[in-house]
Amino acid sequence: MPGFEACGLGRLPADHRLPAVGWRRHRLFLLDQTLLPARVKFIQPADYRAVVRAIQRLAVRGAPLIGLAGAFGLAQEAWRKRGAGRPQLVRAAAALKTARPTAVNLSWAVGRLERLARDSRIPTRDLPELLEQEALAIQREEEVRSERMGKFGAALIRDKCRVLTICNTGFLAAPGLGTALAAVYAAHRQGKRIMVYVPETRPLLQGSRLTAFELSRARIPCVLLTDSMLATIMPEIDIVLVGADRIAANGDTANKIGTYQMALLAQQFGKPFYPVAPVSTFDFTTTTGADIPIEQRDGRELAFCGPRLIAPVGIRFHNPAFDVTPARFITGIVTDQGILKPPLKRAIARLIAHNA
Repeated sequence: MPGFEACGLGRLPADHRLPAVGWRRHRLFLLDQTLLPARVKFIQPADYRAVVRAIQRLAVRGAPLIGLAGAFGLAQEAWRKRGAGRPQLVRAAAALKTARPTAVNLSWAVGRLERLARDSRIPTRDLPELLEQEALAIQREEEVRSERMGKFGAALIRDKCRVLTICNTGFLAAPGLGTALAAVYAAHRQGKRIMVYVPETRPLLQGSRLTAFELSRARIPCVLLTDSMLATIMPEIDIVLVGADRIAANGDTANKIGTYQMALLAQQFGKPFYPVAPVSTFDFTTTTGADIPIEQRDGRELAFCGPRLIAPVGIRFHNPAFDVTPARFITGIVTDQGILKPPLKRAIARLIAHNA
């Protein structure tokens, strides 16, 4: 196990982040995350269909970030189709909201703009500007939420803490510093020495390609693992911090595939397990995790390693992108409004009342 003394800890550079989503002159720009870490390339989706494809192929990913990308995608469509009328925007909103079914942030963010597009009291000519301003407002709100999640999450991280995470939950997944990694960044800024353990994470190895890339840029020590090493590493871990794509009203939490087994192991070894998510990730209309739709990915993501075929031709695949961790395995949920503690159903009910 690498030691803290030899890790070369330094201050978090102000410029360690890459802009994963950009908006300029009524145009959307996306950092193509499928090319990282080997290549940094920005793409410009021509229309909402191209935004849908970018979301589906994980060029842009992370629940809060795809919500923002979807919102800007609809705003761009309003500018592109000025004067085309509301039906076109409503059709675009429907396609964007369903681009990936599990992450509720996407339908939440696009839905905010769609309500404006459907409002007959607003002149059609005013819609492009209003939708753009709403998307920018979502971006600012999520950045503030990220800072607050970082603050609350950092309080859980002690000096010389060994943190286990999964997938990618930093600046490549959300506006601002991210969700779970925002806590790591905030603790690092406080001078705490941290070691982060990063499983490769299916699909598309988002832990090794993205989280390790982020942490290396931020000069935070990290160790890369395979997803099958969790049981052997858990005894050495101090805290598990993960993201979330949808949290049901009872606290059941959908996140990247492998999170559920991580929660089971954390309980077995007595380790605290915390999802970190903004209020926009809570789905107050979903009663339990059994009602959360789970995205099934193309089996070719398992059959190929880059261009090389690594599985028999014709083999069947099971490739869910997410699993659901029952609330009973969760120590607490870090939100931008504080840390929710069990019983989570009651804590979330108070959250609902506060945000009504």
